[in-house]
Amino acid sequence: MKAVKSRITKGLQKDSRIEVCDNSGAKIIKITLVIGHKGVRRRYPTCGVSDLILGSVVSGKPEMKKQVVPAVIVRQKMAYRRADGTRIVFAENAAVVLKDDKGNPKGTLIKGPIAKEVVERWPQIGKIASMVV
Repeated sequence: MKAVKSRITKGLQKDSRIEVCDNSGAKIIKITLVIGHKGVRRRYPTCGVSDLILGSVVSGKPEMKKQVVPAVIVRQKMAYRRADGTRIVFAENAAVVLKDDKGNPKGTLIKGPIAKEVVERWPQIGKIASMVV
């Protein structure tokens, strides 16, 4: 996992519910853990675009429900700034479910655009993406 060049504002926190934008079988996941988060005592862990999380499946196929799956945030509503000075905002929050922590996606199709920072950090997700912004 490579470092991201831009300063990404963390727009999501623990227990946020986000949509899944791939065809893995999950529809909505709840963020339970942000992998690699270092924070302050009693402060909620936060995450942003291209962060690795663990989420529990809230709705989706019956065999996927109540499972804890690794996922990567690919879109967030909160604006963040890129290194060239532009600001990026998406219409909704979205994630992609992974098979393992190495970055291999579980689904074979991603609906909607994903951020360029995700492709830099997770190249396997970029291979199946339909649109990169």
